[in-house]
Amino acid sequence: MNIINVPSREEVGQDSQLIFDQIKKTMGKVPNLYATIGYSSHALKGLLGLEEELNKGIFTAKEKEAINLVVSEANHCDYCLAAHTMIAAMKGISKEDILSFRKGSVDDPRLNAILELAKSVSEQKGEATQDKIENFLAAGFDNSAVMELIGLVILRTFTNYAFAVTKIPVDFPLADQLD
Repeated sequence: MNIINVPSREEVGQDSQLIFDQIKKTMGKVPNLYATIGYSSHALKGLLGLEEELNKGIFTAKEKEAINLVVSEANHCDYCLAAHTMIAAMKGISKEDILSFRKGSVDDPRLNAILELAKSVSEQKGEATQDKIENFLAAGFDNSAVMELIGLVILRTFTNYAFAVTKIPVDFPLADQLD
């Protein structure tokens, strides 16, 4: 039994209702996780604002989805794995790449450096291993990119933790299990 349930539009404040209207216009629906975070309009605004800013950063859409997937795998978040598997596929990322992202290892050196650092930050609760940081910097990234990557990890960790606490229903097709 869930203690925290997905709220209806009427069960959240006016600020969250307005945000829901924008999300619905953009996505066609308000995903259960966003609706649940909407119990606090401040939390929902903060999440969406951080995402909007980080979308202007140096990482490509594919790299951001790779981070979303490896972090969600590290945090065992079925909700975000489902959502970002679907989003990645919609962006033309192959099923094989999606599974490799989740495992945290790919052949491309630049993308692999991103995955390894994001995974290390997630698994070590912020205490990334020095070799992963050095490998990331050696791949051509700078300190600014380190901070953006941390921001992306935090963004996804927020939603991972929101799901872990609430266990609300997953309203996306479930992601395949890893071998």
